[in-house]
Amino acid sequence: MATIDSAVGDATQRVIDTFDRYVVPNYRRFPVCLVKGEGSRVWDAEGREYLDLFPGWGCNLLGHCPEPVVRAVQEQVAKLIHVPNTWYTETQGEWAHLLSERSFGGQAFFCNSGTEANEAAIKLVRLRTNGEKYKIITFQGGFHGRTMGSVTATAQPKYHEGLGPMLAGFQYAPHGDLAAVEKLVDDRTGGILVEPILGEGGIVPAPPGFLQGLRKIADERDLLLVFDEVQCGCGRTGKWFGYQHFGVVPDVMTLAKSLCAGIAGGAMLTTGELAKHLRPGMHASTFGGNPIAAAAGIATIRTIEEQGLLGHVDRAAAAFRTRLEALQDRCDAVRAVRVIGMMIGVELSIDCAAVVQACLDRNLLVNSTQGRVIRLLPAMTISPADVEDGCDRLADAILEVASHTAT
Repeated sequence: MATIDSAVGDATQRVIDTFDRYVVPNYRRFPVCLVKGEGSRVWDAEGREYLDLFPGWGCNLLGHCPEPVVRAVQEQVAKLIHVPNTWYTETQGEWAHLLSERSFGGQAFFCNSGTEANEAAIKLVRLRTNGEKYKIITFQGGFHGRTMGSVTATAQPKYHEGLGPMLAGFQYAPHGDLAAVEKLVDDRTGGILVEPILGEGGIVPAPPGFLQGLRKIADERDLLLVFDEVQCGCGRTGKWFGYQHFGVVPDVMTLAKSLCAGIAGGAMLTTGELAKHLRPGMHASTFGGNPIAAAAGIATIRTIEEQGLLGHVDRAAAAFRTRLEALQDRCDAVRAVRVIGMMIGVELSIDCAAVVQACLDRNLLVNSTQGRVIRLLPAMTISPADVEDGCDRLADAILEVASHTAT
């Protein structure tokens, strides 16, 4: 089957040429120019249709261009596009209220992305003790963002290359190792930052008892327990937030990606008592909580509830699990299948980059992470037919690459 590289049309090539001249080349891009999306489908400049199982890098929780969010944004942009946070807006207050009710209560700081939300959390940990307890423990395999604070918090050396010296105060423990955490805590430790479900790390849920153990350590040593739910929050797992699967409530939670169903938006949630430490002048975000993002965030929450999408996630997840575990039974290259709602990891013994290309040849969009894991973050709205279609295409791609590897 011909690869996409050999089928680049004139329209796409013109866009690529423009990028080559004017856009910083800090991304590895496939030679595809997407121009339209609807649900779990997208189309390129040549009119080819793709099934997207990784829509918007996990941001398009409701699929491409969900009608309720589109309508809310259109109505809002005609009334008020942006005002600074020196003024009140109804939408930002309502959005915070909806998030508070569905989580552990408290208050929201709004920003534009996950890394910004984590920066706010890092500052809050330090501000709580006026910088006296500034150290934060994070975990190998985690990912927290690209700004200097968040990338330092990310305990993966490959993201630190060429950026040193890194920000002082971060200490790394093996994921799941409570004894290692205990050894790292000292009088300068102020918090623990962890993803309840590793996203970029390969769709790996916290081991049994791990989050409960972190909660216990935090309580005994007066630390803030911060959950990075940038990827697993906002209903993606079949519950509003990932922590709700584990029965452990954090002191601070960070959100972004799917928070606004594709519109840029991020948030840090914390208790009212802790929120007072992030006092005026210590942190801000010019576009944080802007009327357009707030309107999209409100519409996202309402759509999930009105359409019963949390229940739909459970059904779609069961269908993915059945199909992918059946593939594992007949393909030795599939080492593990991990499905937590619409967070899906297929761990392989073969080169995932080749599988991603083989999927693209079949007009299927997926992602690889950690070199050996195919990562899917499908829309909550994905249809049963698209689940089956996607699994068929993915299975064909894996089997093809596995057969070539074997020979």
